[in-house]
Amino acid sequence: MRTETCAILLALLTAGSALAQDAPVADSATPPSVETAPLDAPNPGAAGLLPPSVTGLPASLWRSSDPAVLSTLIAALDLSVPMLREQMRTLMLAEADPPAGDTGLAHLTGRLGWLVDSGAVEEARALLDLTGVDDPRLFRHWADLGLLLGRSEPVCETLERNPMLSDDMSLRIFCTARGGDWTRAALLLRTGETLGALRGRQAELLTRFLDPELAEGELLPPVRPSPLEFRLFEALGEPLPTAPLPLPFAVLDLSGDNGWRDQIQAAERLARAGSLPPNRLLGIYSLREPAASGGLWDRVEALQAFERALERGAPDTVGLTLRQVWPQMASAGLLVPFSQLFAAPLATVEGLDPAAARLAARAAFLSPAYEELASGLTVNSPEIAFLSAIARGDAPASPLPDLPHAEAVAEGFGEAAPPPVLTEQLAQGRLGEVILRAMALFASGAAGNGGDLTDAIATLRAVGLEDTARRAALELVLLDAERARR
Repeated sequence: MRTETCAILLALLTAGSALAQDAPVADSATPPSVETAPLDAPNPGAAGLLPPSVTGLPASLWRSSDPAVLSTLIAALDLSVPMLREQMRTLMLAEADPPAGDTGLAHLTGRLGWLVDSGAVEEARALLDLTGVDDPRLFRHWADLGLLLGRSEPVCETLERNPMLSDDMSLRIFCTARGGDWTRAALLLRTGETLGALRGRQAELLTRFLDPELAEGELLPPVRPSPLEFRLFEALGEPLPTAPLPLPFAVLDLSGDNGWRDQIQAAERLARAGSLPPNRLLGIYSLREPAASGGLWDRVEALQAFERALERGAPDTVGLTLRQVWPQMASAGLLVPFSQLFAAPLATVEGLDPAAARLAARAAFLSPAYEELASGLTVNSPEIAFLSAIARGDAPASPLPDLPHAEAVAEGFGEAAPPPVLTEQLAQGRLGEVILRAMALFASGAAGNGGDLTDAIATLRAVGLEDTARRAALELVLLDAERARR
């Protein structure tokens, strides 16, 4: 009986084995990807540097939107008006719940990408300090920022403690070598080349990094290097100039280690993008007397002369230097930072000549205190009347045909209403998405589509962003008028 039972059991086991082999239930032995989180853990996607009490935006800003739609909108926005870049930065740094369907941190990584591309490197890193980098997707951004800023040691230490954070073999080789294990780094490099994981410029850079004697021929620098590639070129004694590189690399020249000229160029690039405070730009302009002339140096000299004249307060000298510095700042795309710095003190100077008084009035409209300064203007002209109405949030009595976008802007501050589709989205709780779409409409309007510009202004006003609507409209009209005069 015992023998019979054993035979039956053996037959069953054999049959089960055959069935398992004949009808597999999985295509791979790789464990499935499973996302886990403690039930009471805060969502890293909600992290922000600016709380609702500062931004005036609700925590539900993004909650009802599709994360894929938000990512597309954020990536596609091309904002040429400084005020809209400022508003966008507020949105990206706002503390708010992520979209309800965002389980993969898509919205957070989209925010990080926009901040980095705009040169707001320190803000992006501070945001990651809040979220932590236990997720490989966040670690990748954090590692790039660390390498970009020359802080590779914390990156390598974190990767050493938790190798599962990154499958980037180049980073692993770099960190292994930085840790002193050059033999193991070389073995990893050969393995990566054999497996096809490393090839081309990437493999060549790492080979030269590990053994410069193996270098053969010239290695052409990439147009858009990764932060790791940038640091590898630096380690090889062939540092890449930052001026032709994407904007995030400009932050590396702010220290002045590469010379004052490079420092000024970097500061101007970042100031144009709204990623450098005007006071810091002024501080860099004022470091020393320019030792050369032409181009950038003429701008520095003109600004320094204007600042000295403003301190003395003599109207004739202030007017003369203002007329000289204004076109310099306009050609560099820096009229808004200039106005933020000097519009208020200019408003106290009495007796300016008519040409200088007109420039001082334009500076007033381009400053954050536009409404207050506009109310005290003594210059009387149709242009000033039009701009003053916008500064108050009123529809101008008669649009000026010689001012760019005048008619569309006037309609936006009249009785125009947001497009029905945006009104519907707003009713669905998709406030953040509606703001992004309004900014996209504004960009289209700035390119010449008057109806879109009117809709954008009406929408921004409808969602409570009155100051944004006014300042963006004033900047668009005045900056485009300035470009037309040149």
